[in-house]
Amino acid sequence: MLDLPTLGKRIAERRSSLKLTQAALASAAHVGRATLDALENGRAGELGFAKVARILAALDLNLRIVESAHGRPTLEDLLAEDDDRAR
Repeated sequence: MLDLPTLGKRIAERRSSLKLTQAALASAAHVGRATLDALENGRAGELGFAKVARILAALDLNLRIVESAHGRPTLEDLLAEDDDRAR
């Protein structure tokens, strides 16, 4: 399960790989820079979905919902996720 601190870390990694400043991403996503900083550094207690969606869209990232019959990912699910991350 992806929690907010993990999501924030991934957002920071993507922003860095795109060579964007926090200010530039915050402006593009229409969120405050302090909000983005709190998210990236695991200090955001709560953050609305609309804000998260705008940040992800500004980074050309998607949030995906995956159902598993057993409630836990299969080995194939985990391997596919690793392949997706490697790209």
